[in-house]
Amino acid sequence: MSNDTARTRPNLWEYIGYCYGRRLPDSMRDWVRNDLAGKGATIRTMFRAAIPALLVLSPFWFIPMSLYLHLSTTLPIFIPFVLFSHALNKVWRRHRLRQHGLDPNLVDELSREKNAHIHQAYIEKYGPRSGPSGSHDV
Repeated sequence: MSNDTARTRPNLWEYIGYCYGRRLPDSMRDWVRNDLAGKGATIRTMFRAAIPALLVLSPFWFIPMSLYLHLSTTLPIFIPFVLFSHALNKVWRRHRLRQHGLDPNLVDELSREKNAHIHQAYIEKYGPRSGPSGSHDV
């Protein structure tokens, strides 16, 4: 199909594969950039990480027992899963950006734009920062 190279958004199967680690074609880089570094990227990534955990834990809810037992068998597994997905969110998104040939520092682009006035005020008051660039990047 010759029109596949011109597409800028993934179809359903490409999207599912992309959510769990597959690389999309280069024609979709703008979509990937927005998905991994745009507004709401953290929440989208956490939802994608939570879906496999929910699928694995859902059979426990078909076992006949009280709500208390259902919660006590699934929440101790699900809550740490969500916490780890939040803690490793930037690491995963940087990896995915690098996988698609994009700059991994795009993960912090919105934060840098939002806090640019704070950094500018710091530079005006104390001068530019010294040291390796990675030590003070937000």
